[in-house]
Amino acid sequence: MEVPGDLSWHRQVQRPFLVFGGMGRRLRYTPPGGALFEVTCGTFQRRLLLRPSPQLREITLGVLARAQEQSGIAIHAFVFLSNHYHLLVTTTDAAQLAQFVGYLNSNLAREVARLHGWEGKVWARRYEAILVSDEDSAQVERLLYLVRQGCKEGLVDDPLEWPGATSWQAMLSGDPPTGIWFDRTSECHHRRNGAPSSEHDFAIPQAVTLTPLPVWADLSAAERRARLEDLLDLARTEARSRRKETGRRAIGPKAVQRLDPLSIPIDSRRRPAPLVHAASREVRLAFLEAYRLFTAAYRRAADALRAGLAAVVFPDGCFPPPGPFRKPAIA
Repeated sequence: MEVPGDLSWHRQVQRPFLVFGGMGRRLRYTPPGGALFEVTCGTFQRRLLLRPSPQLREITLGVLARAQEQSGIAIHAFVFLSNHYHLLVTTTDAAQLAQFVGYLNSNLAREVARLHGWEGKVWARRYEAILVSDEDSAQVERLLYLVRQGCKEGLVDDPLEWPGATSWQAMLSGDPPTGIWFDRTSECHHRRNGAPSSEHDFAIPQAVTLTPLPVWADLSAAERRARLEDLLDLARTEARSRRKETGRRAIGPKAVQRLDPLSIPIDSRRRPAPLVHAASREVRLAFLEAYRLFTAAYRRAADALRAGLAAVVFPDGCFPPPGPFRKPAIA
């Protein structure tokens, strides 16, 4: 796509929100043909509700696998921290991504609340989906960002030591990450009928299918493992350097698992997410221009719908808003 000569507009589309019916939120946009996205979602008040434990790790993998099975999305990498998660996924369109994350978040929230006896909301707000360009360096940089999680915060010295659900060991071994999905619907029906049972009677093994990162798709399994090992080594080296500079050791995986899941970190600020991760300015601006055209078309259609027009066409790949109330004709 050609980059326009006047670039003054690109500052206005970094965090565009459209308002309809009193609600303002960023539009979901997936380029035609699908794209790679980094998906992230944080817990309510940044509480450590996802604090790792062997049980939660197994449940997280099971829910993730079930969400993938329901949506058909391609999962490339993932890491679940104590108060947020990161995924690298390829989706065909915004509807598939919404189905996947909706299923993942709703079911994981239910299991987290059950584990901790938590009665409040689990997620802070809706998920962020940040497009990752098809540039090699952009995709590898985002994978490295996920690999660094846990190390850069001084929690562990090695990404493989993180006790929560990650894809690293599976990407090295080639074995699918496997967890447990609890069929709560069948469990509920069974108990309503008064039949004695245990929740383990409704535990179903579920495996996540990992797909190579798009830029690594043509590499052999051995080459992909070697490149991942390079990223893991880089994270380890950075952790050693950080320890040497600060004099502070990582608290370690056992201490991580002893943290109170209801506690709130001292630094719980939420930083704004970009629209796109791109290695070059040209690619980033080209995506922002495509997004600007998409939002402009949506706004025109939304304005027409709000004005009461019935035959309104919204751009392909969007979620149209509900229509306005139509008053009945007075006889």
